[in-house]
Amino acid sequence: MGLFFKKRSLQQEPRCAAVIVAAGSASRMKGVDKIMAEIGGMPVIARTLSAFQNCTRIGEIVVVTREDLLVPIGEVCRRFGFDKVTKVIVGGADRSHSVQNGLNELGETDYVAVHDGARPFVPAKVLEETISAAERSGAAAPAIPVTDTIKTAQNGLVTGTPDRSTLFAVQTPQIFDMDLIRGALYHCIEKKIPLTDDCSAVEQIGKVVTLTAGERTNIKITTQFDLLIGEAIVSWQDAQ
Repeated sequence: MGLFFKKRSLQQEPRCAAVIVAAGSASRMKGVDKIMAEIGGMPVIARTLSAFQNCTRIGEIVVVTREDLLVPIGEVCRRFGFDKVTKVIVGGADRSHSVQNGLNELGETDYVAVHDGARPFVPAKVLEETISAAERSGAAAPAIPVTDTIKTAQNGLVTGTPDRSTLFAVQTPQIFDMDLIRGALYHCIEKKIPLTDDCSAVEQIGKVVTLTAGERTNIKITTQFDLLIGEAIVSWQDAQ
């Protein structure tokens, strides 16, 4: 079940499409729907889609969401003129199945960017540099160095302190050769391997992921406090 839009022709080779995953339950938002919540007077999903709509490297966008958001997101696409969005479809039982659903709905493409729908501030530079890195290596994702000291623990007791210089917080979009991510997801789903992100799928089949420079403003909205941070980001950007 899904909403269907007129398909645009994809751009010249190498082509890159996007799957925007917005199918989460927003359980940590205390009744606020993070995808449709407004930041600076604009829905989160609209800010997210704007980055991909405005990127000349992206030829097509498929949005994967919950059934109850099909119509609202379709209306957002029409309201803001997101004509690269060709389909808004229902997600699967988990992230892996949701991404797989999105991949299955794309037209012909060489690369695909998988992005969190609740990550509305991805800079154009991050998106473009990650696409270029994926074209060179087959798999790439933006990341920022971890600045806090990290502890491993069990039953409330510290078991170790990893070397902080080797730790990175990985963001999205995570961008892949289309055949690579299709095969990797199929493998993990068939083997019932739990995944925390899409890079983990290609890592499971032995592929090395290239990290590009992320941005601290490229936050994911997961709590109501993040909405306040988002408002601060908008105010800071408007003042530049």
